[in-house]
Amino acid sequence: MVVINSEQRQLLHQFLLLDLAVRSLQQDYKTIEHLKMKTVYLPLLDSLLKDLRKDSFSLKRQLASQQIRVVGWHRINEYFSDIQVATAGNDEWLRYANQALKTEVEQLLFSHIKKPLT
Repeated sequence: MVVINSEQRQLLHQFLLLDLAVRSLQQDYKTIEHLKMKTVYLPLLDSLLKDLRKDSFSLKRQLASQQIRVVGWHRINEYFSDIQVATAGNDEWLRYANQALKTEVEQLLFSHIKKPLT
């Protein structure tokens, strides 16, 4: 039986945050397209999404090279979600607090926004 070690779990956690950030921004993109100032916001959002996707794909490749992949997200209730992770020969379930994930995704986005957007 293969168990995810702490380093792999940290990579997985970073990947989950990036994935959630990308999904959230993609959902918000539809709303921003209807704003009067969309010509200002959309290029910033495009650049941010490009950066986040690049980081996400990089982490996904690292995890895949270690035979780790996210199989699914299962919302337990308004407070918790379980993430199903497949490893070589074993599936693991990791429970996350939804509010904690939201807060960490916001912090991730703030840190990316503070970097110069290219």
